[in-house]
Amino acid sequence: MKIKQLSLIIFGCLLVSCNNGKKTKSVSPEKTTEALTSPTFENQGHQLVYDMVQKVGDYKSLRKLKDVVYTYTYQTPDGKSDVSTEKYLFNGELSYGAYHRHERTLPDFEGLIEQGYDGSTYWLKHNGVALQDEKLLKRVAFNRPTNFYWFTMMQKLLDPGVNYEYVKEETIDGTGYNVVKISFTSEGDKPTDIYQLYINAKTGLVDQFLFTVADFGVMETPNLMKLQYEEVDGLLLPTKRLYKKSTWNADVSDAPWIKVTWSDIKFDNGLTIEDFK
Repeated sequence: MKIKQLSLIIFGCLLVSCNNGKKTKSVSPEKTTEALTSPTFENQGHQLVYDMVQKVGDYKSLRKLKDVVYTYTYQTPDGKSDVSTEKYLFNGELSYGAYHRHERTLPDFEGLIEQGYDGSTYWLKHNGVALQDEKLLKRVAFNRPTNFYWFTMMQKLLDPGVNYEYVKEETIDGTGYNVVKISFTSEGDKPTDIYQLYINAKTGLVDQFLFTVADFGVMETPNLMKLQYEEVDGLLLPTKRLYKKSTWNADVSDAPWIKVTWSDIKFDNGLTIEDFK
């Protein structure tokens, strides 16, 4: 089915869904995203993802850096944008965002918007005043883990319970790719996201991927995300992103791209749980 415009705006403003509370059970070469000595692979797709993560840096490497602070910029084709300062503590997956510009997220509010997750509670503030609106807090409960997941996505593709399927070899614009489908098992057969990774056969990196947004019922029509990487403290991070609606063959329309960038990335800032209260 076609993506409704409102759903696309919401999930874009919320930095795109990919967490969806996935609870999974299949065997991974990592336990809680930390590599074992001798990984066992389910199939070729599993091994390709594992090899990719070794190139970009695994979750153990992230944990050694303890935390991150960076600037997140999201811009739609109509020229409106969100700009936030994001802070994450990798131990516990704590998340904080200070929206200095929020033309797409809560555009009716003026001034600073802050939202956070302290390990147990999601909270929202407007100009320093806590908001208790249930609808807005549900958005925060979606946004905070989603933002964290996007930043750590490549590493977390080796989380326990991720399912891998090698799809095919494909050449796009002269570049060879190994295509791997990623799915997740959840309790109660709740729909979860589906990714289709295009792993560059030469570099071993994910140049682009298709994804669905289960939280908004967007399962039949995917979006295509194109990535450009930057090396920061020994990690390869996909700091420049373009995405728009696509087909499962990665064909896109002539519509303009939505642009997402991560900048001013700094690890090991000495953040503590108190910074997320």
